[in-house]
Amino acid sequence: MLSSTFLLTLATLAGLILGFGREWLLVADWGAGGRTDAYLVALFLPEALRTMLAGGLLSAAALPLLQAHPSRNRWLAGQIRQFLWLGLLLALLITLAAPYLVRVIGPGLSVADAILATEALRWLAWVIPGLMLQAILTIPAQADGRFVLPGLGSFLFNLPVVLYLWVAKKTADPVVLAQCFILGSVLMVLLLLPSAWRTGWRPWYRPLAGDHAALWKQLWPLLSSSAASQGLSLLERLVASLLGEGSVTLLNLARKLVNIPLIALMSLNQVLLGKMSGEGASARRQMLDTGLLLCTLLTLPAAVGLIAAAPALVDLLLPAGLASGPLPALLALFAVSIIFGAWNALLARYYYAAANTRTPLICELSGSVIQAMLLLGLPVFFGVWGIAAAVMGGVLSTGLLLCRKIDQALLSKLLQWGAGALLLCAAAGLVFNWTTQGRLVQLGAAVFAALLLFAIGAYRFKKYLASL
Repeated sequence: MLSSTFLLTLATLAGLILGFGREWLLVADWGAGGRTDAYLVALFLPEALRTMLAGGLLSAAALPLLQAHPSRNRWLAGQIRQFLWLGLLLALLITLAAPYLVRVIGPGLSVADAILATEALRWLAWVIPGLMLQAILTIPAQADGRFVLPGLGSFLFNLPVVLYLWVAKKTADPVVLAQCFILGSVLMVLLLLPSAWRTGWRPWYRPLAGDHAALWKQLWPLLSSSAASQGLSLLERLVASLLGEGSVTLLNLARKLVNIPLIALMSLNQVLLGKMSGEGASARRQMLDTGLLLCTLLTLPAAVGLIAAAPALVDLLLPAGLASGPLPALLALFAVSIIFGAWNALLARYYYAAANTRTPLICELSGSVIQAMLLLGLPVFFGVWGIAAAVMGGVLSTGLLLCRKIDQALLSKLLQWGAGALLLCAAAGLVFNWTTQGRLVQLGAAVFAALLLFAIGAYRFKKYLASL
């Protein structure tokens, strides 16, 4: 498990670095103002779909079906055709509805910025067919235990965009930038097509009767859950657009920085799902315990380090002037949810591996309702920081529901772990609030604390890690 997770993490890291570079260049070239807000509003729907697919939406539904199918190549051919047509249809609908979608996603944009966002969205919609095909083509690779090649999709998606922003700088044209996103989505597909061809896929193969219906039966609960999650992200962006110019950009930057330590978790989730699919209940439960342990060893040090180093990271990694605003505190608040959100993802995949997508759907929708209620209230009193507090409330409620559906022993264990994690995060918050040292000293101390915490955890549970 560790070797596959490590290799996939490296591949994902390359894409994440380029994704972070994309956001950095956008802010450096256009500033943290209305123009950047407008482009992020336009990018919301394509990025939401990419996040859903990269998070394993299709893999979770399709892996058990593919592994039990009598003809993988016929199944793959039918799904490629289905999702290609679906992607083209969605792209066309978004293109036609772009002005109305911009009003919904960014109601606080000025007239000029709304026009810019609409023009960009009409182009960005056409990344969707490529995203759909890339997600389908990764499934047979993951079923065969090949995770690295699919993991390079994010790298190729961001590569043309970063190169253009780096060359064009302040003269970057929003339309040309959107066309670079389309090129990146095509490169993602071209990377995987030769592998599918070598394994026997042919585009003219026809699926067996019932293939599409079986997939959608498994997919719709996952799709509903992911749609609810992205609906919350939409609500976050909508609330942020009403909090003043630049708030959408600040929220986006905080999210990007928090995603840095999550790359290993995304990799672990994909590897764990592939290994649990087709296993018996006892083996799945044992793998879940191992995965939660490894997940905690990765996320707890990362969260503590992010909280303690938040001002230094913003000052050193982002364009000048952002460290004196609300972004460091926003980043620290988001970091707390890393641990609990990672647990939730693993718990959901425990159900997915048993072809049960309904139970996590109910739990996640319940948590989403709580988070939405908090989003409508907390930002009124706490501004952009209220968004991070609402996210934490939703994550905690979802986790409690997922644990209760498995067994009481697991719930008790994670409650104890969670209490300890919150205490450590609070201690890191004190360092974040009271330190008067220079940025490099603060960053070094935070990194040391994170590494020390990881070393202590690895030593404490070394006998479990040795079996991975």
